[in-house]
Amino acid sequence: MSLKWLDVLEIAIQLDEKHPDVDPKTVRFVDLHNWVVDLEEFDDDHDHGGEKVLEAIQMTWIEERD
Repeated sequence: MSLKWLDVLEIAIQLDEKHPDVDPKTVRFVDLHNWVVDLEEFDDDHDHGGEKVLEAIQMTWIEERD
C-alpha cells in the first residue's frame, strides 16, 4: 500500500506509531511535513503537502490520541 497526502487517517496512525512520545499539538508543520514524506509507505509529490493537508493530518493525529 502506498500513502498519498489524502490518506490523512492512515498517515496520522502511522505518525502516532512512529512518534509515540511526541505531542501532536506541538509539532511544527515543517517537521510534520518531513515526518510524513519520511514514512516508508509514503509515495506522493512532496510539494503537495500544503498547510491545509498538514493541518488535517495534525488534527486527525490529535483525535487519534484522545
